[in-house]
Amino acid sequence: MKRTYPGALREILATNLRRMRAERGLTQEALADLSEIDRTYISGIERGLRNLSIDNLERLARALRLEPWQLIRRSDGDR
Repeated sequence: MKRTYPGALREILATNLRRMRAERGLTQEALADLSEIDRTYISGIERGLRNLSIDNLERLARALRLEPWQLIRRSDGDR
């Protein structure tokens, strides 16, 4: 298995995805159903282990009713 090393953007995505999913009262399973992405893959994204494609970023954003950039935007506290 090819190893990838997480960068800052991957951590921002992980944090934002977890927070926004929780704010909407969704489980990982529910988000998986809405986005048509496997739950274990979503778990990996939320833990910063997965380097997802731009297509999957779009699918997650659509499922959460967001624009994709909102998932990778730094919060004001991260600057």
